[in-house]
Amino acid sequence: MSKILKSLMLATLVTLATSTQAAELKVGYVQVDKILQDAPQTAESGKKLEREFSPRSQELDRMAKQIKDLETVLDKEGLTLSEAERRNKERDVQNIKIEFQRKQRELREDINLRKNEELGSLQDRINKAVQSVSEAEGYDLVVYSGVAFASKKIDITDKVLKTLGKK
Repeated sequence: MSKILKSLMLATLVTLATSTQAAELKVGYVQVDKILQDAPQTAESGKKLEREFSPRSQELDRMAKQIKDLETVLDKEGLTLSEAERRNKERDVQNIKIEFQRKQRELREDINLRKNEELGSLQDRINKAVQSVSEAEGYDLVVYSGVAFASKKIDITDKVLKTLGKK
């Protein structure tokens, strides 16, 4: 969280505290890390990504085995092959390794993109759940992680998790 946002939140809190002399200020705190770890949507998202990228991961496993097998054959037969045949087989192995590395890099990039998409979607749901709990229970101010100290009595994380579990 940026320093400007933190300063703005602190200024808002101070302003609310001083302007609500007769009324009591109701403040809540949410542990985003805990929500991201414990929300049922996190597990669902992980399984979804695993299903989505499993075929490509299995293809990479097959390629790795193919490379290992070709290298084993080359080691065993290397002495009996002509120089040209050995160079051709080594070139073939090298080409497969390059293709393997390219596919491995593409898979990592695609997984990271999809993880970010899923995280963005989950953050939207978390924000809606926080807003729902805040409005339902009459909170004047709810802050996220990045707080130096928050008392357990203002921590509404479990309520937000409960709300996320219902959806």
